[in-house]
Amino acid sequence: MHDTKERLSLLWIFALLNYLYADVVALFAIVGSRNSAPHLPQWALLASAVLMEIPIAMILASRLLPFRANRLANIIAGSIMTLVNGFLTFVMPLVTSDRPPAYPEYLFFATIETVCTSVIIWQAWTWSGVEAAVSSARIVRQPEAGIISS
Repeated sequence: MHDTKERLSLLWIFALLNYLYADVVALFAIVGSRNSAPHLPQWALLASAVLMEIPIAMILASRLLPFRANRLANIIAGSIMTLVNGFLTFVMPLVTSDRPPAYPEYLFFATIETVCTSVIIWQAWTWSGVEAAVSSARIVRQPEAGIISS
């Protein structure tokens, strides 16, 4: 896999699946506990929906956006997801006394998610315009397949 667009898209898929499965595991823990389930306000549900839309949108954006916009979008989206995930998982339990520490399985997923989004930031940051131009030329001109586009 030499195409950075493809690599970034696959990394976003990997991150998204980890976000989703971590939430499923957290729901199982909530349903299985003896405590009453937390009731989230509408703004919190909307905020979590917007937050989850970022990696969903980045799967497509990584493939469709041109180089400069793609690079910038991946750096910004990766930074947002890394900071929010790191804050909610590692900082919030330390500064709030009413919130229990995160479950070990959630910490496991959060670590994987944070590493993945950090790799996304690094891949986008080190992505060169020369590589993007060569990649585009390879897609447009494929004489061995008999496809030549102008």
